Amino acid sequence: MSFAAELEVLIRARYPIVFVQTAEELRVLPVVLEIATRRGKKVFEWAHSTGLVPAGTNIQSQKSRNTATKDPVAALDQVLEQVEPAIFLFKDFHPFLVKSNFAVIRKLKDVALHLKNSFKTIILVSPVLEIPAELDKEITLLTFPLPAKEDLSGLLDKILTDLRELKQVQIDLDDSGRERLIQAALGLTLGEAENVFAKIIVKDARLSGDDVNEVFAEKQQIIRKSGLLEYYASQETFENVGGLAVLKDWLNKRSAAFTAEARAFGLPAPKGVLLLGVQGCGKSLCAKAVSSLWQLPLLRFDMGRMFGSLVGSSEENVRRAIAVAESVAPAILWVDEIDKAFAGSGSSGATDGGTTARVFGTFLTWLSEKTAPVFVVATANDISHLPPELLRKGRLDEIFFVDLPAEAERREILRVHLRKRGRDIAAFDLDALARVANDFSGAEIEEAINSALYEAFYAHSELTQALVAAALVQTVPLARTMDEQISRLRTWAEGRARNASVERAPNVVEHRRKVEL
Repeated sequence: MSFAAELEVLIRARYPIVFVQTAEELRVLPVVLEIATRRGKKVFEWAHSTGLVPAGTNIQSQKSRNTATKDPVAALDQVLEQVEPAIFLFKDFHPFLVKSNFAVIRKLKDVALHLKNSFKTIILVSPVLEIPAELDKEITLLTFPLPAKEDLSGLLDKILTDLRELKQVQIDLDDSGRERLIQAALGLTLGEAENVFAKIIVKDARLSGDDVNEVFAEKQQIIRKSGLLEYYASQETFENVGGLAVLKDWLNKRSAAFTAEARAFGLPAPKGVLLLGVQGCGKSLCAKAVSSLWQLPLLRFDMGRMFGSLVGSSEENVRRAIAVAESVAPAILWVDEIDKAFAGSGSSGATDGGTTARVFGTFLTWLSEKTAPVFVVATANDISHLPPELLRKGRLDEIFFVDLPAEAERREILRVHLRKRGRDIAAFDLDALARVANDFSGAEIEEAINSALYEAFYAHSELTQALVAAALVQTVPLARTMDEQISRLRTWAEGRARNASVERAPNVVEHRRKVEL
């Protein structure tokens, strides 16, 4: 049922008070006016700055203002005195619903009991949910949805119509560009979307599908204001990721999964992926690169920010962080080193009063039940700290094991890092260097090249094959110092996780003829 239909049902059923949680009161008013027209009711608005006035009264108009009703108790008295059927829209009434305003709370309860026997309804519109215990049984809560693609498309049409009169503004929007721009704007309010479209036009004197980064910057403001998630502006691409062909292919095939064509085809939005493996092999790099590949904002979920000192605040922080991620969806939620974040969740009752277990439970429930297009990229190094509940199918789409790079992958990693540093690839024997770098992770190869660069800079010479080879020889890779742990990780991943570099061979059953001797 749509919001408008649900609200109309509540009004017809004589629900006395409906609390609509939203920051978009301007979008709520037309819905209420349309319902009131169908039901033959008047509509009044209340704000602390104007008092109770007929709906649609200009804020600059003095004639219709009722100064006395700026007081909430006086405004509620006016509701009681109104004889004809009416809907009363009270804006930002939440500050008067705290415990210290017991007179307002009591008055609102009296009014609620009266309205059940009348054709009048009070609608409280506020971005902050505040329902005192005294009114808990009298108030019905509704959440006003963010603009859908149709709403944003209508806004864009209106802006394009206005821009046709301005010859100096260039419009470069084909169907694909329009889809990308609207897709990026999902999660913004209509006001925020209108602001960011205007910002793009003012900055560049043009509007095109390539301006999605400006839309992401607007979403960055929302995330910063929450203080719980970190907006990660990543410039990494999969061109900078050596190897991991299977993982790249898997992600590439899902790059268009958030489009209208995918929904029409019946495709569900992908849920997420767990990247498990050896440190320094590109798990975090892939999380950053998928943001560029899919052109979606990347949000970093820092579990350290979630834990608060007050009882229950940690769980509430997780719920708020999830709500913020969903409000800017479609987006990618990057949970780095999830094994450390939820380590010991099973025994947390003896250490932290069960806070970690409750936080983990909140997160797991959301993973199973989420409907918003938030793709989760979780990375982990130590499988012994991973709770088994996380690995169950349905919470994440796939588990990939990221192993140490093979020789061909090491060659590709060497090429990537030498190219990033402006070196001529032809001057290096990559095959020989890849053999020297046996058992090296991608991060260790990069550090060896950096070390060789320091040596070359100090000697006032150019980077050479010999310097890189010497730096590789002098490095002791983690695979040798932690051989037992890595072997244990590989053993666990065999048959439990999909290899990110090598496609799994088909399971061919060999049939042998049996004879009696």
